Amino acid sequence: MPSFSRYFRRLTCLVAGLLAFSLPVHAEEAAAAARPLERADLEAWLDGMVPATLASDDIAGAVITVVKDGQILFQKGYGYSDVAKLKPVDPENTLFRPGSVSKLFTWTAVMQQVEAGKIDLDADINTYLDFKIPARAGDGPITMRNVMTHTTGFEERVKELIVSDPKYLRPLGDYLSEYSPNRIFNAGSTPAYSNYATALAGRIVERVSGESFDDYVEKHIFAPSGMQHASFRQPLPKALQPLMSQGYALASTEPKPYEFVVAAPAGSLAASGADMARFMIAQLASREGGSPALFSAATAKQMHETRAAYGVGPLNRMVLGFYETNYNGRRVIAHGGDTQFFHSELLLVLDEKVGMFISVNSAGSQSRLRSTFYEGFMDRYFPAASAAPVVAGVPEAVAKQHAQLAAGTYEVSRRPETSYLRILSLVGPAKLIANADGSLTGGLIPGANGKPRRYVEVSPFVWQDPATRWRLAATVENGKVTRFTTEEVSAIMVWDRYPASRDPAWLLPAAIVAFVATLATVLLWPIAAWSRRRHGVQLPLQGPALLAHRVSRWATLALVVPTVSWVIFILLAASGENLLTGGFDGVVVAIEVASILGYVGGTLALLWATRQAWSLGRPWAARLWTLVLALSGLVLLWAAYVHHFMNFYLKY
Repeated sequence: MPSFSRYFRRLTCLVAGLLAFSLPVHAEEAAAAARPLERADLEAWLDGMVPATLASDDIAGAVITVVKDGQILFQKGYGYSDVAKLKPVDPENTLFRPGSVSKLFTWTAVMQQVEAGKIDLDADINTYLDFKIPARAGDGPITMRNVMTHTTGFEERVKELIVSDPKYLRPLGDYLSEYSPNRIFNAGSTPAYSNYATALAGRIVERVSGESFDDYVEKHIFAPSGMQHASFRQPLPKALQPLMSQGYALASTEPKPYEFVVAAPAGSLAASGADMARFMIAQLASREGGSPALFSAATAKQMHETRAAYGVGPLNRMVLGFYETNYNGRRVIAHGGDTQFFHSELLLVLDEKVGMFISVNSAGSQSRLRSTFYEGFMDRYFPAASAAPVVAGVPEAVAKQHAQLAAGTYEVSRRPETSYLRILSLVGPAKLIANADGSLTGGLIPGANGKPRRYVEVSPFVWQDPATRWRLAATVENGKVTRFTTEEVSAIMVWDRYPASRDPAWLLPAAIVAFVATLATVLLWPIAAWSRRRHGVQLPLQGPALLAHRVSRWATLALVVPTVSWVIFILLAASGENLLTGGFDGVVVAIEVASILGYVGGTLALLWATRQAWSLGRPWAARLWTLVLALSGLVLLWAAYVHHFMNFYLKY
């Protein structure tokens, strides 16, 4: 469950969000014979890989646990939980923040209540709440099945999601009723990962069980699993606080404050690696009707194997609370988790009765360890049966036609839609490019070399990357490709084609040119005035022409001020989540007032000044430049309008 800054970086640099990871499959390794999964071999491999990766990626510490056949096969800490004190990571006692892996505990609680007959997966969730989720025109109710498969249709919410000051913590019911997001998709129609929806599930558990969420999890999940170093409570209980690892942006920098998750059921867990191993054992044991059990075998299999109704082509889907991460022909379910500084992954290889958990306490300079661990683990102990090369599965002429249909610019389904943060979609679009040979290049997840992936069409509207073997698939409606997704994240998000009216392919460069034109005018205005004064030259204008000239300069300044203000505020918000709180609503409102005055008033003034320049017969250079400024104003006004810079919507 990334914080806004993490989410911002992902949208602009990697995925929007995300929670998934690049897992390249090396064909020559995948075809190798499997090694027996034994502690000695596993420890030798990890001891050779992990410390080197921590050092090269500037990560302070990590914990890794592996379970097999109901036992902890391996648990080990690497590096430091406190760099300054040289305090090593202890897998049994050191607490990490697993972020959205916390959701698995919330989903487990839900399934326990389903088994108890207190929750119906297909009932309207308003049945269980003490406030109402507003209806969406033309749509039915949201169900718990929608919640558990991230198909509620909610837009993204980041305001007061993760904060470093506990004063922003509030009762779960108050937070949920105040920050209910808008519904931008029909329920059940679109994977769009939602922290808010998971927090709703936690509130429903409270309502139907009669216990607080923290009490419920401790009694019904921690206790039967044997977890003694874990807590959802914020701040942490005093007994656990000395065990908490520091969090770092880089190991070489100072530690960061503790991150408080206001939507607690979505990501506030702190737990040791050993306790996460015990949770995996309980999940896997429940499937077999063994002990420790969190619910019956039937309920466990329902949770682990009931696929979401919606998916794109043959790609991975959500099951109930987990997302499919099938790999090398093995059934794998998983969940990732990110705060700003802790990054984690939990995976269950179902048929092999194996689970693995990894967490790091630093953002690091790169994010390689999780993918390297999982990729290497699966290729080493559960390799693919064969490594046949990826070949085209459709005629070249058809592949070229399909690639042309898929080419374009897309926005992620997990997005802020009705607030000023919609601007993130403008600066972080996904692009698909049709190549001359019928292949596709692009998406938002790069290959192992950091460059855009190249996909070969292996069946109609399903492409595969020969290097990583991950697939990309598209949805076709009325002969047009309307959305696509890639296999790593297909369970939790898709990308929809931008409407032409706000396609970044034209709007982003147009807005940049418009801003440069207005900014250059504002900067040159005092320079020109100073130069004239220094050389004793008068501006060769008077009367209406002089008035129009001055109006155009002040109008241009009126356009620059809100634009620069938005850029500064959003960049600051990306580096410090406490700006995304109610305490800064006044700043947002002030910028939006400036936006109305600047974008609307400034553009109207420039249109008037342009008309005056042309009607008064100003020199061609002056007339053309006023026209450029007027067009710039129109572009910036349109960009501000479609990205909600003037709507005063504060539930972002």
